[in-house]
Amino acid sequence: MNKFICSGLSMAVLAFFTSCTSTSTFSDNSGQDSTTIQPAVITEPVKHDTDDPAIWINPVDPSQSLIIGTDKDIDGALYVFDLKGKIIADKVVRNLKRPNNVDIAYGLMIAGKATDIAVVTEREANKIRIFSLPDMKPIDKGGIDVFAGEAERAPMGIALYTRPSDHAIFAIVGRKSGPAEGYLWQYRLSDDGNGNVIAQVVRTFGTYSTKKEIESIAVDNELGYVYYSDEQVGMRKYYADPDKGTQELALISTADFLEDNEGISIYKTGTTTGYILVSDQAAGKFHLYPREGTLANPHEHNRIKTVQVATLKSDGSDVTNTPLNDQFKKGLFVAMSEGKVFHYYRWEDLEPK
Repeated sequence: MNKFICSGLSMAVLAFFTSCTSTSTFSDNSGQDSTTIQPAVITEPVKHDTDDPAIWINPVDPSQSLIIGTDKDIDGALYVFDLKGKIIADKVVRNLKRPNNVDIAYGLMIAGKATDIAVVTEREANKIRIFSLPDMKPIDKGGIDVFAGEAERAPMGIALYTRPSDHAIFAIVGRKSGPAEGYLWQYRLSDDGNGNVIAQVVRTFGTYSTKKEIESIAVDNELGYVYYSDEQVGMRKYYADPDKGTQELALISTADFLEDNEGISIYKTGTTTGYILVSDQAAGKFHLYPREGTLANPHEHNRIKTVQVATLKSDGSDVTNTPLNDQFKKGLFVAMSEGKVFHYYRWEDLEPK
């Protein structure tokens, strides 16, 4: 069992745990005891309320990769952490109006240069904000309006899709509430000719049960799918390419979740294989599903493992299979937790054996 890294953590953070090296057990539905997995790193706390993280991989030195995370408040911010969980103060973007979710894409052409970007929903401003990486400089002229003309706006979830055929980058955006059909809007991102990003609506799609809300969205670039959590109903699956239409491919049931199905992240073990991880928020669990589906049906995703984690009421999460350093040799899973923090897990501690 991996130990916590305790140095530099506040007492408020550590108060959530009885011991930095302790483990505990729970009894799952089958009656078998399982170990609660502890994070390898807990970040320094943000000011208000963590919600969603994203991982930026440094292409030159993966050990210098960054974790970008939202602080969800009207006096909100987009925080930047190193792999030790330390806040990089000069990269933090402040004065955001309730930033909700964030995602990252690589190589958007801006002023003739391939530029990595972080895109965050600014809920109270009805905008998405776009920042270049790793410097976290705004390249959006103050933000891009989303859901223009709609009665229900309030953007929450976001995922970025890079289309393999032409490397076009799209933002798929969800909102606090919306219609039963066409809940998500998809925007193509491009350069305005002056070094700033603009966005063009290319489609609206997505069924909504109207039971609660849709926040978490995740994209599988290589396989070309987008998944989103229709909370208390299930995880819905569509094609990510707007040219492939708006047909729903699957509704993956989460009927036995304790309450809400939330954060979605995708760990890749090969070109077409891997795992989809979904947060069972109130239970402190993540359920793992096969990325590739079954041999008979690529859209049939049957749960293969459940892991109990120390993370509390996790909304957003992200994962990478890239080896980052000696601590995260097979990649990193990061999840939001109560206590104004994010938890970093070693993939080795989560993966099916």
